[in-house]
Amino acid sequence: MKAKIYALLTVLMLAFTFSAPPAHAASKKHPKKIEVSEEEAARQISEMKNRVEEIKAMDKSKLTKVERKALKKELREMNKRARALGSGGVYLSVGAIIIIILVLILIL
Repeated sequence: MKAKIYALLTVLMLAFTFSAPPAHAASKKHPKKIEVSEEEAARQISEMKNRVEEIKAMDKSKLTKVERKALKKELREMNKRARALGSGGVYLSVGAIIIIILVLILIL
């Protein structure tokens, strides 16, 4: 009887330990790149910059809590959208930087 209980507890622990939601949450962490033309992306980014400047110029002390929350949400959405429209940049790992430094030392 104890063996069956231990087996069931083990199965339950493994079921909760190896679940899919953490993997799903990690996939939402990085926004997917949106495919648009460069002119369209530049236009959208300039519109976002203009809106951010409008929000910065606003007197936020007179806003209600709901309005401030809506502004924060709008800014977060624009930030996600801008990151998705952007090129993403160039990333170098620590190993690559070390190799570059070593090559530069050998050359000089």
